[in-house]
Amino acid sequence: MVASPAFEALRDPARTKSTAYSREERNELSMRGLLPYAVTTLEIQKQRVLKNLRRKRSDIERYEFLLDLQDRNETLFFRVVVDQIEELMPIIYTPTVGEACQEFSNIFRRPRGLYITPDDRGQVRSLLENWPEPDVQIIVVTDGERVLGLGDLGANGMGISIGKLSLYTACAGIHPRYCLPVMLDVGTNNVPLRTDPLYLGYPRPRLEGDDYFQMIDEFMQAVREKYPRSLVQFEDFQASNAFELLNRYASKQLCFNDDIQGTAAATFAGILTASRATGKPLTELKIMFLGAGSAALGIGDLLVKGLMAEGLAQAEAQQRLSYVDLDGLIVRGRDDLSVSIAKYARDLEPMTFMDALDAVKPDVLIGATGAAGAFSESVVRKMAELQKRPVIFALSNPSSCAECSAEDAYYWSNASALFCSGSPFDPVMLSNGCVRRPGQCNNAFIFPGIGLGALIAGVKTLPDELFLSAAHALADCVEDSDLEAGALFPRIEKIRAVADSVATAVAKKAFSLRVSFAEDPSDLSNLIERRKYDPKY
Repeated sequence: MVASPAFEALRDPARTKSTAYSREERNELSMRGLLPYAVTTLEIQKQRVLKNLRRKRSDIERYEFLLDLQDRNETLFFRVVVDQIEELMPIIYTPTVGEACQEFSNIFRRPRGLYITPDDRGQVRSLLENWPEPDVQIIVVTDGERVLGLGDLGANGMGISIGKLSLYTACAGIHPRYCLPVMLDVGTNNVPLRTDPLYLGYPRPRLEGDDYFQMIDEFMQAVREKYPRSLVQFEDFQASNAFELLNRYASKQLCFNDDIQGTAAATFAGILTASRATGKPLTELKIMFLGAGSAALGIGDLLVKGLMAEGLAQAEAQQRLSYVDLDGLIVRGRDDLSVSIAKYARDLEPMTFMDALDAVKPDVLIGATGAAGAFSESVVRKMAELQKRPVIFALSNPSSCAECSAEDAYYWSNASALFCSGSPFDPVMLSNGCVRRPGQCNNAFIFPGIGLGALIAGVKTLPDELFLSAAHALADCVEDSDLEAGALFPRIEKIRAVADSVATAVAKKAFSLRVSFAEDPSDLSNLIERRKYDPKY
């Protein structure tokens, strides 16, 4: 059976208006009889979607419902998400996307994005030719080895690439046709997953060593040839590979790693706001990390550059930071330190985490461990004992992996803590009747604006100065009312305005550093507004 053009248009998610086709359109396009009688508006369709969505009993059911909507009507999907961003971001991304990735092979419905496996070596360029859109501008790529705090999920990690690109569109207005999610399915070392008969990925152990990097090289070369000015965002790679890929490509190609650089910029913004909330100058803050992986090191490296921009020498800036790993405080003399972490080693005796809190007396405690409950009651109470307004970042995602909850942070600190987390927590009513709103240190405040600013400016590379500018722009979006509510970040509902501010700051810095192909426009804000996708029929 050959489908009619009208039927094809109705079933094409990028083109369909579904029941919103007018009577005239139905006649002109030979759609009469293919739709119910009523002609509805996009607004009525949105109300129907929300009514059905809110009937669902769990977040994973809501995720599946929205995934189906995106597969059948892209415009309606993004209209709903844009208008209900605070309600729906936790569904289409953290924390629900973690569960969705775990279930990806079980809830798979329709292919989305590009899958590249070791069987495709030598042919990756031809695979890109199979993608139907000729003008890809944003690529989010993962190998699924370190999905949030959940570990190796193999090809199921594709849910991360899909979710991130949904946020590029919803938050920064980048048209979905310019977005390409990619799964570099190099296998998985998760044996139960790999042997599950429902698993959809490449059922072999992971590629390693030269074979692994040769495959990444082929992919990046193919992108350079096919989409020479596209931005590649690396997502959820294992720490050592993440740093190696940045070192290989950051100076050759427009790319960044969101787990390292996006997290760093978002956290730096929160620390800038914490400085404002506590009244302590940025250069006087003492910052301690629990965890020394790629996210924690990325934050530290950007913080050092931010502190140096405020006048500190590099060595002095590095000594404002302390790191604690499974073996205790990172100190000089340990023989197990990589070059990346050794520069932060302190001139102190080896000691436990609790002893390090007493010795260092940090103003800011940052968790990047993936270990739920790592900030125990004794840790939070110690921070409250050491500082009048202790600043606590529980960054691990999803919520089930957070170092502590918002409620525990407020209760254990007698409501003195300034708390923020990677995934959202609900506002907390204190015993005195006051409400504290936890800030969300969400990379979505950063990466959509980075992408939009990079595209507007025609950026060649993304030097650290652009991420510092993004962080300052985000911090400037925090209002006094946010601080009064105990939040170090804006409300999620303002994220599109935040993306505009970040994009503007990134583009301006790119023009000033001369790392862009484009000419500095006379009216940057108008250019950004005209560039943005508005989901409507």
